[in-house]
Amino acid sequence: MDGTTERTRERTREQTRWTRARLGLCGPPLDLLTANFRRHVYAPHAHEEYTVGISVGGCEVIGYRGGRIRTGLGTVVVLEPGEMHTGGPGSPTDGYAYRALYAEPALYAEPALLADGTLGSRPHFREPLLDDPELAAALRLAHTELSACPDPLEAESRFPWLLTALAQRHSTARSVPAVIPGASGIAHTVRDRLADELTAPPTLSSLAADLGLSRYQLLRAFRTTMGIPPYAWLAQYRVTRARALLAAGLRPAEVAALVGFADQAHLTRWFRRVLGVTPAAYRNSVQDSVR
Repeated sequence: MDGTTERTRERTREQTRWTRARLGLCGPPLDLLTANFRRHVYAPHAHEEYTVGISVGGCEVIGYRGGRIRTGLGTVVVLEPGEMHTGGPGSPTDGYAYRALYAEPALYAEPALLADGTLGSRPHFREPLLDDPELAAALRLAHTELSACPDPLEAESRFPWLLTALAQRHSTARSVPAVIPGASGIAHTVRDRLADELTAPPTLSSLAADLGLSRYQLLRAFRTTMGIPPYAWLAQYRVTRARALLAAGLRPAEVAALVGFADQAHLTRWFRRVLGVTPAAYRNSVQDSVR
């Protein structure tokens, strides 16, 4: 095999994809990286955001804080803003793959109780390598689904919740217990606003500001009452509305726009999740039943 062919094959093994999710329609961005490397070695660099990585294959060796971190399948790595680091394959033959998100410090801005009893504004991760399979699986799933379809309301619901859980579980700062008075009333107010503004729902930040809450407090009140986050409730409500329109004979592409899904693929993803069939299959079956 000549050198040109080998280099071409190496490039095909080294694949990256960046996706920008936005937290709400006008909210801050959150970049998502899907990386599969064979030999790539990063030069020393730092990010302005927290870097949260989930190892999904092979082993990466990361130079960080004067030491070396070796990742393993399912491990989570948290690198803090401004801290220099490198990265490369742990083995000359196996390569490494990971999913990463780059979250600005403001997303961790919920008040945190420090060791001396004072309030701090952002977490500190003394140990950058975390063994937390449950959180790793949740982060990987959110990363995968929102890389494919970066819905603003879904991103605003899922990522701050997961990042707050990350800080609560593993930061040296401990969050103040979140007691939300009137959680049921808050949840029903949010539910009604989302239903009324189906095709252009308000952001969680604006809803929280209207209610005098932080975004995390709103999420906690809603999840405690409804059992699911706001984006999931809204998606299921949209599916309910879509069923009636499909039964009336409208095509899935038309229905998706009318109930607020980004496109037909977005409608299909949630329709199958909730009802187990595609919108087209549902439409055909209910149309057949009335002939």
